[in-house]
Amino acid sequence: MNFNISKERLLEGMNIMNSFGTRLTGSNGHNDFIKWLKDEIAEMGIPTFSDPFYFTRWEEKNSSIEILDGNEKINIPVSSAYPYSGKTSAHGITEELVYVKSIKDAPKTAGKIAVFNISNINFLPSEIAFDKRSSYPEDVVLEKKYEGPVITSFVQCFYGIISKLTKAKAVILVWKGLHKDMIEGQYLSFIMDYQNIPMLWVNEAEGEKLIAAAKSHKKAKFVLEAEIEENAFTETFYCILKGKNQKENVVVNTHTDGTNCVEENGPIALLELMRSMKDMELERNHIFVFTTGHFRLPHFEDRRTGAFQAVSRWLAMHRELWDGKGEHMKTVADLTIEHLGCMEWRDVDGEYKYTGKPEIDLVYTGNKFMDKLYIDTVKDRKTIRTMTLRGHNALHFGEGQNFFTMGVPEISLCPAPYYLCVVSDNHEMEKFDIDLMTEQTETFAKLIEKIEKISAKELGRSDGYSIVKAKSVSGGYDFSVKGLIEKIKDKK
Repeated sequence: MNFNISKERLLEGMNIMNSFGTRLTGSNGHNDFIKWLKDEIAEMGIPTFSDPFYFTRWEEKNSSIEILDGNEKINIPVSSAYPYSGKTSAHGITEELVYVKSIKDAPKTAGKIAVFNISNINFLPSEIAFDKRSSYPEDVVLEKKYEGPVITSFVQCFYGIISKLTKAKAVILVWKGLHKDMIEGQYLSFIMDYQNIPMLWVNEAEGEKLIAAAKSHKKAKFVLEAEIEENAFTETFYCILKGKNQKENVVVNTHTDGTNCVEENGPIALLELMRSMKDMELERNHIFVFTTGHFRLPHFEDRRTGAFQAVSRWLAMHRELWDGKGEHMKTVADLTIEHLGCMEWRDVDGEYKYTGKPEIDLVYTGNKFMDKLYIDTVKDRKTIRTMTLRGHNALHFGEGQNFFTMGVPEISLCPAPYYLCVVSDNHEMEKFDIDLMTEQTETFAKLIEKIEKISAKELGRSDGYSIVKAKSVSGGYDFSVKGLIEKIKDKK
């Protein structure tokens, strides 16, 4: 197999993708991006198969907060809107601010604007979410405490529910303990269904002004205008490159909706792989799946295939392509490709900036054989900081999760930079490295080549989630119930 991975074509694809703007599920930018992808594939002479979907789409149009202090109006910059929270009219809601310091204060928010502190989740041992298999180089470690905007918003996602129960009219969420530049534009949390109560995020400094105003029983004007489109269109599509063995296939998977240049640039890598493979003599079928719905998970999760990720819908609809029953094809391996070219940005001495290192490549490997296959493949890379993981405590980030839960052995790239869900005018391109993306794409080309020569029996099955006990990802002791207690007490 002779793969020709072109850095220039990858960069051209990235720039074209960015030209469509933010590509949230079912938006014009998302649909235009999908059309371009399908046109590119059509030019290769490869047919595509589409699964159309219709859903209720929410999109912010305008948001603002003003504290009313007598005749003075104090503008409070909004960091972002909470997706699928709710909406107001253009006139907004003008009511008293109520600071909810503890749950006992929640009933006081009836008919008013609730203000909550959302503190950075920086006390949970990383081993609660991650179980290490390997790392390369060997000294690669994750933070001792798993933190950041994504996990913070996912864990603390119930404030809309609380506020609806107490009949609040609107909610302001204050990011606490996270740098103001880090949380600007975060499209979080995207795992909740429509809340039907408008919610906005502000940074910690602006939040302090709101809390002070609430303690003085001041009012605020809260505006969150949003468009709600019934029967919005989106689609998952897939392509099949046929091989000699029509009974077995390898799935190469990503999603098409996203917020910026790395979330999600997996489709650009898939195009480059397909360009090389379209004229090859393949041993097995290779199915390339371009999934929609990652940023509208409540609508696209399908419990019949373990739910969790948007590709669960495709799996439920196309068992004939993967489950191996009767005359069905059997998927012998899944390769999921997400978030390529990420550079590491952190809060360093009060400044949110580039650390000089690539983001750690988090890679889920479905079993020990797949783990060794991946680690052996990356050892000749120029730029590599990677840690391989086993799905742990029912947690497994990225669109490879449902293949793992259904027993398919996987190798799933899913780095998790803090800016992953940021919507910005420059699409976070200053945090992206094309050389790294090129190396990562080449790694998956080599994996495809190697897997072509390996039997389904050798590839095996995924080995399922580890529970509680985990090999340390932070360079300390391995995880156990006793270790959990010790780590929570650890203040270092």
